[in-house]
Amino acid sequence: MSKGSNKPHPHSHLFGEKVKPKNWISTVKRIGRYFSDQKWLLSAVLFMVIISSFLSLLGPFLIGVAIDSYIVKKDAEGLWKLLIGLIFVFAGHSVSIWLQNYWMIGIAQQTVYKMRNNLFKQFHRLSISFFDKRQHGELMSRVTNDIENVSSTLNSSFIQVFSSILTLAGTVGVMLYLSPLLTLISLSIVPLMYFGLKWITKRTGARFKEQQRNLGEINGYVEEITSGQRIVKSFSQEQRVIEEFMVKNEKLRESGYWAQTFSGFIPKLMNVLNNGSFALIAGVGGVLALNGKVSIGVIVIFVEYSRQFTRPLNDLANQFNTLLSAVAGAERVFDILDESQEESDEGGAIDLSSVKGRVDFQDVAFSYEKDEHTVSNLSFSVEEGETVALVGPTGAGKTTVVNLLSRFYDTDKGKVLLDGHDIKKIKRSSLRSHMAFVLQDSFLFEGSIFENIRYGRLNATDEEVMEAAKLANAHSFIQKFPKGYNSILNQEGSGISQGQKQLLSIARAILADPSLLILDEATSSIDTITEMKIQEALQRLMRGRTSFVIAHRLNTIQQADLILVLHDGGILEKGTHEQLLHQNGFYSSLYHSQLKRDA
Repeated sequence: MSKGSNKPHPHSHLFGEKVKPKNWISTVKRIGRYFSDQKWLLSAVLFMVIISSFLSLLGPFLIGVAIDSYIVKKDAEGLWKLLIGLIFVFAGHSVSIWLQNYWMIGIAQQTVYKMRNNLFKQFHRLSISFFDKRQHGELMSRVTNDIENVSSTLNSSFIQVFSSILTLAGTVGVMLYLSPLLTLISLSIVPLMYFGLKWITKRTGARFKEQQRNLGEINGYVEEITSGQRIVKSFSQEQRVIEEFMVKNEKLRESGYWAQTFSGFIPKLMNVLNNGSFALIAGVGGVLALNGKVSIGVIVIFVEYSRQFTRPLNDLANQFNTLLSAVAGAERVFDILDESQEESDEGGAIDLSSVKGRVDFQDVAFSYEKDEHTVSNLSFSVEEGETVALVGPTGAGKTTVVNLLSRFYDTDKGKVLLDGHDIKKIKRSSLRSHMAFVLQDSFLFEGSIFENIRYGRLNATDEEVMEAAKLANAHSFIQKFPKGYNSILNQEGSGISQGQKQLLSIARAILADPSLLILDEATSSIDTITEMKIQEALQRLMRGRTSFVIAHRLNTIQQADLILVLHDGGILEKGTHEQLLHQNGFYSSLYHSQLKRDA
């Protein structure tokens, strides 16, 4: 189960605080690479930001000019001309703001589109072991919440940060030109901002990352419990899962509370400092105006510019917290993108145009965890067209054998041969194209029955799909649906029984026409008539194919050509059903105990 990245996240701060490149800077640069094919549009956005910043500075300056040059001198004609100019300035400012936002939305959506595509493609390049160790809902949170977090930040924060920096630089420059003394007074609030924001942002970075991690955990838990709702209710565990959810929800509430509380101090601090700055400029400016040192228009410009000076600082501080949250989300996405992919096929790996089906395990050893062997020194052979049944207690290595055969995992040592070829020298896609799986938990995709069966061979015609369903004994119950094969099923297969789901899985495997067949029987909870239909369909499916059957009920494998009794990762007994009964060993004891239990 994954709980997000375990890498330490540095406390990133504003105004010169040292940032560790390993996370913050490298992540921002990595997001920037997604802009590579949108450089011209991004340049247009930045140009519009420059224009809007310039016009936002020009407006207040012209108002000051209007006061000193026209209002004080009572020049109505000149005032009207300047007012018309102001209208064009403010209109141009609005248009430039609209254009930069419009274009940036397109850039942001294209960026997260590529990021989401890359993440989904990465899911399909990762090994089965990756998914075995992680909560599916938590992975879903990376595709939805974390990427959406990046999207919303790019839509607004990117432009805001650049615009704020330009506005700050331009404002200070013009203020210094007009009055160095009033500029010094306006800048006197910066040290207070620095220490206040340093104290606040020091506490927000880790909180926002913790919030994202807790959000991923709670999404994973909700997905897990929702999928397993039948089991929860069957065992009357509603209260327990509610209590567990409340614990996780409380963790999310607490991390979100403190992240938002500390970041909420920023606008309050800025408002206090804003008001103090206005008071200082008005007081000192008034004294200077009475002494003829500055004009009234300059004081008006400074009052407006002081607002424009503190507003970008306020925006930078607020957007910084948003950026922290987005970077935390992007890091979680990049953590998945950086995961080791399923090992690529070895150089010179071959495609198999046809498979006869002989399988050899030669001194195979494998462990899921280091130094904890699941199977060791495993050797056996299966001739083409034979059926081998894997029997043994939980943890004996039955599923591991088929995982190794299908290369969901690779052996630590030893070889698995298919028709004399080491499967490590066969392309995975080619190997699996000659295999079909009928697993204990039948999985159905949301879509029509046609689509679910056709998943076994996408280019199959409707007639071929229906023929496969007939061979799987599924045709009769499919026809009872109002829309027949066009009836829509959901992921959980609501509206059909477990046995019917199994028959659809068998039809899918029949349509695939594999050379190797992996069966994980799931008939213990199915009524006798349906079980007979499934067994009959399985016999048709297995005919002429090399089949590996993970056996739970021994009375279903009596006709197997070879039965392997696995125990502690090795072969305890092997032979046919009759041979193993005559040995009077573990298999015989297990078989007779099942007979007594079923009697």
